[in-house]
Amino acid sequence: MLEFFSSGLIALALEVAGVSPAKLNPSQLLTWQGVPLLVLPADSDKVVTAKVEQYLKQLSAQGRVTTEQGIWMQAGQLVLSDRQGTIPRPAASLTKIATTLAALETWGPTHQFETQIAATGTVKDGVLQGDLIVIGGGDPFFVWEEAIALSHTLNRMGIRRVTGNLVIGGNFYMNYKLDPLAAGQLLKQGLEGKNLPAKAFVLPPGTPRPQVAIAGTVQLSSTPIPDRIPLIRHQSLPLSQILKEMNVYSNNEMAEMLSQALGGPQAVSQLAAKLGEFPLEEIQLVNGSGLGLENRISPRAACLMFMTVQSYLQPHNLTIADLFPVSGRDRRGTMESRQIPTATVVKTGTLNDVSALAGVMPTRDRGLVWFAIINRGYGIDTFRTQQDRLLQSLLQVWGVASTPPVAITPRLGSIAPSKNLGDLKRNQVLTDLQARF
Repeated sequence: MLEFFSSGLIALALEVAGVSPAKLNPSQLLTWQGVPLLVLPADSDKVVTAKVEQYLKQLSAQGRVTTEQGIWMQAGQLVLSDRQGTIPRPAASLTKIATTLAALETWGPTHQFETQIAATGTVKDGVLQGDLIVIGGGDPFFVWEEAIALSHTLNRMGIRRVTGNLVIGGNFYMNYKLDPLAAGQLLKQGLEGKNLPAKAFVLPPGTPRPQVAIAGTVQLSSTPIPDRIPLIRHQSLPLSQILKEMNVYSNNEMAEMLSQALGGPQAVSQLAAKLGEFPLEEIQLVNGSGLGLENRISPRAACLMFMTVQSYLQPHNLTIADLFPVSGRDRRGTMESRQIPTATVVKTGTLNDVSALAGVMPTRDRGLVWFAIINRGYGIDTFRTQQDRLLQSLLQVWGVASTPPVAITPRLGSIAPSKNLGDLKRNQVLTDLQARF
């Protein structure tokens, strides 16, 4: 290890991480790209201490209870600030960090959920004389655009009408509806092309408007349907893009769908604590979204999960910025009206009396600073403003990184995942109906 520090490799590593070696203290030389090389004992930064003290005094002056506020900050493994940082407290949508980490470990960032489309009966003159069957595979981002693209593929296969029912099986969701019957009704509407929002039609100009008229009703099936004819294998967007959309908009339904597929909130808690290497007592979940005060996470656990996600993504040529919103880049969803320092990657959390913010901020002197702030009390807008100001004040001390570190620069580009919805290439035709009938 000492040979590594004395070589030119450390200078290269620091340059990639966006850190100026001249501004570093020795402890910072034990991390690279925000990932620890050695574990250091807890320490405290005097400047951070003063800033945090001022921040807490302001909250107290406004009538907030100091003991209800939790803060944790660290650079690599060097603890910069610990204000009740190991105490689990209502963390709202910081819960989605745990759901994200568990999903990555279980499926991997390139995983695609599959929805199977099949039929019973025969097809003649554009009419399916039987039922259209949809077997869901847990896709949490199946929305209008996906249904319209599916209708278009069925039309290309020669199916324009169905005399039977639309039968729903498996774990099928649509437009964030967990109820399979409600999801099926929306799918029927999408396939038929009736009363749809204009923005849902993303097909190329001149493409005929797809339509599959279904004479029957939406039916649910919990058992395999014999003698069905496979028609289409629909693949979702990659998991990395699904997680990005979930985290930018803090979509509770998407998070809950993923949590259920992962085995439930207890399974998510246990896996997140194991991967993040923190005590299970610091994360107590009752769902995958963060809704409700029963979901409790310590600020330290939130930081460690964020760091673990980053470490997991490195071998996949991705960064945490590909899965979470980036200030100055993602100006939508939870990032609207925030004044968080540019290039900071974050996850927000909000309940009626909870405001939380966790993430990683690039700095000139400290490299990547990982932080979690969990506030309790009323006045959410005020909490958000003060969180942003605290980060801005710390950045004034540590300095702005000359360039965003490669370690937290997005690799997937700036196109929002929703722009990739409705891609016909993700519909694989399984049966040549003209040859079959």
